[in-house]
Amino acid sequence: MPAINDPRVLVDAATQDDAAVFQVAPDRALVATVDFFSPIVDDAYAFGRIAAANALSDLYAMGARPLFALNLVAWPRAPELLALLGETLRGGADVAREAGVLILGGHSIDDPEPKYGMVAVGEAHPDHLLTNRGAKPGDLIVLTKPIGTGILATGLKRDLLTEADMAEAVGWMTMLNAGAMEAALELGGAVHACTDVTGFGLIGHLRNVLDASGVGARLDAGKVPLLARAHELASGGVIPGGTNRNREAANGYTTWGAGVDDATRTLLCDAQTSGGLLLCIDPESEVRLDRELAARSGAGGWTVGVVTGGPAGVVEVT
Repeated sequence: MPAINDPRVLVDAATQDDAAVFQVAPDRALVATVDFFSPIVDDAYAFGRIAAANALSDLYAMGARPLFALNLVAWPRAPELLALLGETLRGGADVAREAGVLILGGHSIDDPEPKYGMVAVGEAHPDHLLTNRGAKPGDLIVLTKPIGTGILATGLKRDLLTEADMAEAVGWMTMLNAGAMEAALELGGAVHACTDVTGFGLIGHLRNVLDASGVGARLDAGKVPLLARAHELASGGVIPGGTNRNREAANGYTTWGAGVDDATRTLLCDAQTSGGLLLCIDPESEVRLDRELAARSGAGGWTVGVVTGGPAGVVEVT
């Protein structure tokens, strides 16, 4: 990526944050992101909902309120598959409507492998952004959704799970992170850093926060919430390629405690879709955050670790 030197650019790719931020006025910044992927469930409508929630999640991770979106579609031209495209777009539109987002257009291409996602644009006050920079030693690390979606989706593809088995995971993946963002913004300066947990897995996205902030972290594996059957499947070797690549990368900056079993190590690196927010907060705000999360999203948060003084970028898993 080219180096950016423009005072209007508040966040670019240099810190591996969740979205780009461009200031247009003293009290207004535009926040933009893009995300699309191939189906991870068999139901086309559910796929559309998941893809839309996933794309909008990057805006929420920055503290931005979504404004509008553009659809991105890659789809086979076979007539029998066009009805599935309609269901996918309907799912995306329903989630966008829930988020108060207008879908203003998009782009489509012919592709033998279906893919769907969105360009999403939102706005935020420049002084109230959530970014992955600023985590401080002593901060608590809070996660707002359980993990394991990548492994469960692989189990579905291998006919080891049914659509009914995926219901819990689909429920979490289609839940917008809007409530979690509102809870974080309500805490104001007590939230020092934020990201969402998606393709790089819990440890990978935490590592981005640590790198950007110049700190380390200690993660308590026993406190990380897991989706039902995720540990069972990971123990049986049902692991997506992206998760294996994440774990290989994590071995370069993670120290694993002897009591952390192999399946759990894999789950902490599992490539997620539409995962929760990962917040680094002042420890005195833990109870307040949990209360705000329960009120605004219908779910609480899980305190899964603590930020340490370093070494910078290193995750210690106990």
